[in-house]
Amino acid sequence: MSFIPNRTMYVPIKTNKRDKRWSEPKIIIFSFLAILIPGAILLTLPVFSVSGLSFVDALFTATSAISVTGLGVVDTGTHFSTSGKVLLMILMQIGGLGQMTLSAVLLYMFGLRVSLRQQSLTKEQLGQEKFINIRLLVKHIIIFVITCELIGTFFLSLRWVPMMGWDKGLFTAIFHSISAFNNAGFSLFSDNLTQYVDDPLVIITVAMLFIFGGLGFTVISDLHRNLHRGFHFLSLHSKIMIIATPILLFAGTIMIWLLEHDNMQTLGSLNTSGQWLAAFFQSATVRTAGFNSVNIGAFTEPGLLVLMLLMLIGAGPTSTGGGIKVSTFVVAILATWSFLKQRDRVVLFKRTISNQTVTKSLAIIVVSGIVLLIAMFALMLTEKAPFYEVMFETISAFATVGVTAGLTATLSEPGKYIIIVVMIIGRLGPLTLAYMLARPKPTLLRYPEDNVSTG
Repeated sequence: MSFIPNRTMYVPIKTNKRDKRWSEPKIIIFSFLAILIPGAILLTLPVFSVSGLSFVDALFTATSAISVTGLGVVDTGTHFSTSGKVLLMILMQIGGLGQMTLSAVLLYMFGLRVSLRQQSLTKEQLGQEKFINIRLLVKHIIIFVITCELIGTFFLSLRWVPMMGWDKGLFTAIFHSISAFNNAGFSLFSDNLTQYVDDPLVIITVAMLFIFGGLGFTVISDLHRNLHRGFHFLSLHSKIMIIATPILLFAGTIMIWLLEHDNMQTLGSLNTSGQWLAAFFQSATVRTAGFNSVNIGAFTEPGLLVLMLLMLIGAGPTSTGGGIKVSTFVVAILATWSFLKQRDRVVLFKRTISNQTVTKSLAIIVVSGIVLLIAMFALMLTEKAPFYEVMFETISAFATVGVTAGLTATLSEPGKYIIIVVMIIGRLGPLTLAYMLARPKPTLLRYPEDNVSTG
């Protein structure tokens, strides 16, 4: 029997037309909106602000808090009342933990049963295997989060309680500890942390909080289980994060210092130790934390380009940070290197990375690029600003970083809505939105392979 290569082949695929449950991406998106909209409405109430807040500004602020971005259209320290600042802390904590993790926590607290569906969603959001005990995992996460934030509060209190008194100093320490660990970037100081640029106690404490928050709960859980057994027993993902994170921090610090140490508006006015501390902090914070200890808008254009690259890479998956994620970046680099070396597999630490993981990493980069291009184009139509400011602000919003080159404070109303959408996509993940919009349908058709000339 002859084979005709262009003929369509029919392969039976089982379908279940009765399964009308919402997909995981839809549940995650709508649970996010279910927290965002009430949060925005609450922020418009007089009790939460000093001089009132329009709905668009409240929506922008709530989105920035829940997506743990940190971009602000109003001054957090002076515009919001104490109640408003507490509400922001709650929104930041929700955003950092994730909606599915939070709902599991609440159900456990009230002694209610967590459904298998809920457990599956929580595990997916935390990047855990199916056999993991979700109750134990959530317990460890909560303990880790509270411990880190309490330690951060203690060290920050050493600086701010003597300066401001117990009430204000302790509240300021708690606020910044929660904001830092959740990579939110909100500060109660009008100049963010620039007045503490050469203060090691404040800068290192805040940096350590968002670095640990940016590692990801998956890595923390793996370290807790296996570190005593040795590096070899860690998962490949954990090994990538543990090695890539300090490399990116070190490379970013060196590049920022080389490009900015002569710039009197950024690092140039500091002594040598202050310059290195500021370079380190900026290198760490632009990978999704959102704080700044120098004026980002005064960076040279090469310096801004380095910051944008670090923002795009971001933090780790299942962490409080954003960006395309460190592991996505590493897998894409390894896949490119394997292709150039004409190898048919991507191998690291004697482990082969699956083709599905490689394809997903490349898809994340492509979809992220498309989202950024569309958002930049839209902002260029609505805002009268230099291209580098539009580019920087868009990447900062998408990567949920929160540092600004100056555009956010002058955004038009359409521009605010554009940035709101970008922050939501950046926090939920571009592929989550793509999966929801794509509406995949099972098909009985399967076609023969063919080649396409590329490159």
